[in-house]
Amino acid sequence: MTSNTKIILGMLAAAAAGAAVGVLLAPEKGSDLRVRIKTKVEDLMDDIAELLALGQEEIKEMYTGTKETINEGMQTAKNNVSEAYSQM
Repeated sequence: MTSNTKIILGMLAAAAAGAAVGVLLAPEKGSDLRVRIKTKVEDLMDDIAELLALGQEEIKEMYTGTKETINEGMQTAKNNVSEAYSQM
């Protein structure tokens, strides 16, 4: 079997599994299903918002650390230039 055949068979198996799960869950009332989907989407959105907030904090910390490192490097460079100039 070639890799393309394996990929196609895998996709067909996944589609069949998805269809089976859909049929198993289908007997639920539409209104109940909509409420459950809405709840899951809200939970997912909360998780995404939390991850974004954590990412934003990480970026702020990285920015602050980088800024401090650059400032320290600039000060060191200024000191080295001043020292070299004074030795002339």
